[in-house]
Amino acid sequence: MSRRRPWARRAAVTAVSAAALVALAVPAEAATTATSSSTTSAAAAADVDYATWQVDCQAVMAQALPYLKQRIANTKPGEKQAIVFDIDNTTLETDFGFSWPQPANQPVLDVAEYAQDHGVALFFVTARPGIIYSVTDYNLDHAGYEVSGLYVRSFVDLFKDVAAYKTAQRVDIEKKGYTIIANIGNSATDLSGGHAEKTYKLPDYAGQLS
Repeated sequence: MSRRRPWARRAAVTAVSAAALVALAVPAEAATTATSSSTTSAAAAADVDYATWQVDCQAVMAQALPYLKQRIANTKPGEKQAIVFDIDNTTLETDFGFSWPQPANQPVLDVAEYAQDHGVALFFVTARPGIIYSVTDYNLDHAGYEVSGLYVRSFVDLFKDVAAYKTAQRVDIEKKGYTIIANIGNSATDLSGGHAEKTYKLPDYAGQLS
């Protein structure tokens, strides 16, 4: 696989899921340095291919996993730990997925599986619209993620700043009594606004990945 394909050539899916997936296309955000743990290759954004992306994702997750192992081992009495994930090109191979359901981004799934196997709740906060909630929930479950909560945008949320919307969802997770020990995404809008002990930014190559 040499280069990411455009949205129109993503997974061959059922009619309902195809229409739903087209609806979630949103403008990509410009890449910024939002965390201390992002590592990307020297490849130009226009030349990004699947193998490069996977190597770069693995580099970030290789930094996240040791921290998570230590933090999970030091869980405080009565503490409910959670990790918040973005979805597109974070937990799922959105721009590289050519099957339905879309496959998991394996480096991220490996980290998620360690966390969920050790009692950490997984929450997913996405800019996808609410109309495809069930499609997204099914896809995450099928890919191997244990979904403790999935936040999608309501009609009103579609007109709000994405970063502010995502921050508000993390606040809501905290109100449920969880400590967010990590927040993982591939855009600055996934990670800004606080309400997470650590943030890890996957590559988006100057907005080339949604």
